[in-house]
Amino acid sequence: MTSVGRRDFLFGSSALAAAGALPGLARAAMGPNDKFDLLVRNASVLDPSQNLAGKRDIGIRYGLIEELDASIAPERANRLMDAGGKLVTPGLIDLHAHTYPFGSAVGIPADELVSHQCTTTVVSAGDAGANNIAAWRRFIVPGGRTRQFAFVHIAVAGLAGFPVPELYNIDYAQVDATARAVAENADIVLGVKVRMSENVIARHGAEPLRRAVQACVASGVPAKLMVHIGGVADRALMSQILDLLRPGDILTHAFSGAPNIAGDFTNIVQDGKLLPAALAAKQRGVVFDVGHGGGSFDYTVAEAAIAQGCPPDTISSDVHVFSANTPGMPYLPWVMSKFLHMGFSLAQVVSMATQAPARAIARVPKLGTLQIGAPADLSILELVEGAVSFVDTRNNRREGKAFLKPAGTITGGVAYGRPYQAPFSIR
Repeated sequence: MTSVGRRDFLFGSSALAAAGALPGLARAAMGPNDKFDLLVRNASVLDPSQNLAGKRDIGIRYGLIEELDASIAPERANRLMDAGGKLVTPGLIDLHAHTYPFGSAVGIPADELVSHQCTTTVVSAGDAGANNIAAWRRFIVPGGRTRQFAFVHIAVAGLAGFPVPELYNIDYAQVDATARAVAENADIVLGVKVRMSENVIARHGAEPLRRAVQACVASGVPAKLMVHIGGVADRALMSQILDLLRPGDILTHAFSGAPNIAGDFTNIVQDGKLLPAALAAKQRGVVFDVGHGGGSFDYTVAEAAIAQGCPPDTISSDVHVFSANTPGMPYLPWVMSKFLHMGFSLAQVVSMATQAPARAIARVPKLGTLQIGAPADLSILELVEGAVSFVDTRNNRREGKAFLKPAGTITGGVAYGRPYQAPFSIR
């Protein structure tokens, strides 16, 4: 008989679950006298995953989308929530946030972000390394309602020492320890994060990234990279970084205009031209992520990159205790709003914060959609029309005609605020 290792079993089970093949995932048939736990009425639904846009009522039962119809009788539900004609999308997914309070020097409790972001799922982007990922898993994730995933930092202490650079001493980049952390937490850890800015890694060149790649491979599980750029040490290094990225890896802060220590602009757009290595990375399936943050989004870089063939694949906030206090206001709906006047439709912008990051996570069946049987994660937003001014992280301003305003969130079928569920359930 062929032996099956722990990792084989883990990912074999995950694959079955994703395919809906496990008996425990079967949804109980709804009888004629059964009621929805929650009925969301008068929703202006926008679900790019189904090319769906229009008025719908949404019936939720057992934490899942049970029915989506033009009209559902209110007496069929135990609780009602009126969306008032506001925009209702699949739950927003923030692919780059910092949600390890008390363990990372920059982290915010994920649930505290909900009123500002309408996020139902967030990814802790390298807050923890191998030495402190266990505490994030044991004490932070179970205590909140927001679904969480993480990238483990190649530096063993993650961002606990911020603002002290975590990789000036390259010995903090530990391949074996990081690989173990990824493998042992493979259900909620997506891979490895590495920050490649000169003010983080000094003159170690591509070595931190090489070690991050080695850790992904050594983990023995499907593991992605999330690679932070912005002010890399020299122009040649930026192309080297891009060349090392594999299909499915994530380039975050893709439109950063931050200079390096000498003041040179060394990111994917140099002297107004997109690097050939950036276009090649895009074409082979590297994910270009916004990761706005407090210093990592430059309109002039984004506009040039988009015009030359590198639009964003995912929109994320990089929200943390410092960036959230900056003029650029990198809360996810506000960052999404910045792309509404850059040639992207509302449906495209919503897709980049729902369907696209859900593909990157690939852990939960039907995440990022309102299909029947999907987790009942909903974001309720108001599209406010009128003149609005936006600023990036280098004080470039652009004028828009509309912005998205948070109006409500439902995670796992349970609303934040009224109507309350009894007994109250976290999901």
